[in-house]
Amino acid sequence: MPRRSVALLIETSNGYCRGLLDGVIAYVKESADWSVFLTEQERGATPPNWLRDWQGDGIIARIETDDIARQLRHLAVPIVDLSATRHVKGIPWTSTDDMAIAALGVQHFMERGFHNLAYCGDPGFAWSNARRDRYRELTLSAERNFFEYQSNHRYDPTFDWEREKERLGRWLATLPRPIAIMACYDFQAQQVLDACRQSGVAVPEAVAVLGVDNDRLICELSEPSLSSIVQNTHGTGYEAARLLDEMMDARTGTPTKRRSLKVNPEGRIKHPTEPPLLTKPRGIVIRESTDTLAIDDDEISQALQYIRRHANSNIRVSDILKTISLSRRSLEHRFKKLIGRTPHEEIQRVRLNSVKRLLSETELSISAIAERSGYEHGEYMTAVFRRVMGQTPTEYRREQQEVDDV
Repeated sequence: MPRRSVALLIETSNGYCRGLLDGVIAYVKESADWSVFLTEQERGATPPNWLRDWQGDGIIARIETDDIARQLRHLAVPIVDLSATRHVKGIPWTSTDDMAIAALGVQHFMERGFHNLAYCGDPGFAWSNARRDRYRELTLSAERNFFEYQSNHRYDPTFDWEREKERLGRWLATLPRPIAIMACYDFQAQQVLDACRQSGVAVPEAVAVLGVDNDRLICELSEPSLSSIVQNTHGTGYEAARLLDEMMDARTGTPTKRRSLKVNPEGRIKHPTEPPLLTKPRGIVIRESTDTLAIDDDEISQALQYIRRHANSNIRVSDILKTISLSRRSLEHRFKKLIGRTPHEEIQRVRLNSVKRLLSETELSISAIAERSGYEHGEYMTAVFRRVMGQTPTEYRREQQEVDDV
């Protein structure tokens, strides 16, 4: 069988789409003999010039604009859509499960005791609206208070971030505290964090913020670092590639062990009645922006904020007491009652989270990580880490590297 030529119309400018591409690549390596054509592009970009006259065997695309949809409708090749926007009817599509994503966000906040939940969306994206609807439904059914903010569409030519940030800040000022906000994706969540910082709103003590996609660059560069729902983009891309392979087989009459598909001469499935291939989210990476509990206690919230900002500076409980008007006994009692931990245990927990992050994401030495995380000596940090985690820092790092290689 001759090698097939497949074009990928998938933006390379964000972590979500790079995950989709990883899944496509994995399928090609395992199961297909394709010549893949991919050009660098951004979300919302105009159709590339080569698409008009492209002569290939199949296309995997994120069809999120009318311009790209118009050009693809005229191509007589099998196409799989990676967008839930559905600009082109009658072609199969794969995507992540927006209902499950919204449910995971609501569950995350309810487990932390929040009674005020908000959603920050972009009305220009159908998947954002779908997540909003389900998030609101679950919030209200749990007898929680729901609030909503819809931004100006990011790809509107008139979009201006400074005006948007002012508008977002005015909305934040109207909300009850504490409140938990889920943004439709990480870029929007970063905007919420920027607006909180500019308005002097404490995160996560007054406002907890959760993103979607776990785009590592955005999440780690946010201040504070952004918690985010992890999409199974690898699985979504893999399924899209598998489905396109089936469609190309069906069109050429190639014998296959895969399921039987009926494809017309233009490469479209004759009766696309099957439901879309939806992949569930993998979970949540919890970072500083939601690492909290909903607490209606100003002194304890202030103490938690101090710990998060200074735990890596080798602080003691006595340092916390200098910032609040509580005795040590009152601090210990109220901390234990509201948080379930002592102030010292909370300091150690925040430090160990810093250690785990540095072990997973850097090649720093154990002594350098100890210094950055507020421990005087690497040996002491190792002893604390082993007691809490049941393994040494080196063993933990090796285990995380093996997970990343899967």
